[in-house]
Amino acid sequence: MDISRIKALLKLPLTEIVSIADRARRDSKGNILELCNIMNAKSGMCGEDCKFCAQSSRHSSGASAYSLKSKSEMIEAARRAKAMGAHRFDIVTSGNVLTSDDLRTIAAAMIEIRDDIGIDLCASLGRLDEESLSLLKRSGLSRYHHNIETSQNFFPKIVTTHTFQERVETIKAAKSVGLQVCSGGIIGMGESWDDRIDMALTLKELDVDSVPINILVPVKGTALEGVKAISSSDAIRTIALFRILLKDKIIKIAAGRESALKDFQAMAFMAGANGMLIGGYLTIAGRSPEDDRLFAEEIKEAWAK
Repeated sequence: MDISRIKALLKLPLTEIVSIADRARRDSKGNILELCNIMNAKSGMCGEDCKFCAQSSRHSSGASAYSLKSKSEMIEAARRAKAMGAHRFDIVTSGNVLTSDDLRTIAAAMIEIRDDIGIDLCASLGRLDEESLSLLKRSGLSRYHHNIETSQNFFPKIVTTHTFQERVETIKAAKSVGLQVCSGGIIGMGESWDDRIDMALTLKELDVDSVPINILVPVKGTALEGVKAISSSDAIRTIALFRILLKDKIIKIAAGRESALKDFQAMAFMAGANGMLIGGYLTIAGRSPEDDRLFAEEIKEAWAK
């Protein structure tokens, strides 16, 4: 699809683009809804300058800061994730580079989670090389998460301590060792519609498997605390656009769905989304697991009609 046709989609009435996206979701993915739970296994103290992030040491957000949690804590968190109905459990650490000791601890935890709990494993551990990614795959990891965050053009306005290309290289390294890749980003940071289109097309070119869409929640103390929130309709239109462009990928609604979409959360799943994070986010509380489980059931019932 060329750029002119893509931009024409954005000019359609919201109900029309939502209908097109819903049809694309049904045709490509059916009524499968993927639920993921994440663990903030290492928080804060990050030296990167991502303007949106409460965990950057360059910000004064008041976010919790702690070193890597123990293997037993990771295993217990995976057990809770499965109990709340999550299909995937994601171990997340702050910082752009993981220490070798932390990598070994996470790998050991993954082995036990794989063998004893039986939940699909994801990880978001910053920039890793093929050797480290291969170790994690042998330990039970099936999908690696590494967001590109936004378009290549807008990226330097959000992050300067590492490059867009470094993120792409990590994604390619994960794919090269046979891992699935989860990669998306954040909307509502001040980017243009062209940036959102470029971001979607980059993810399509990289052929990632799952695309989380976060909607910026401006956190006090971060560089983006004063950014005006995008409208619910713009968020839904973006989700629909990503589904139409990315066709058979998992489009996952992550942080910001409660505050940005408010009473229109269900509409996001009529607009092509077929995945969501449950049980909270890294530094932002979400809805209760029970509320999310009931919501997921309602979505699937609506899809079946």
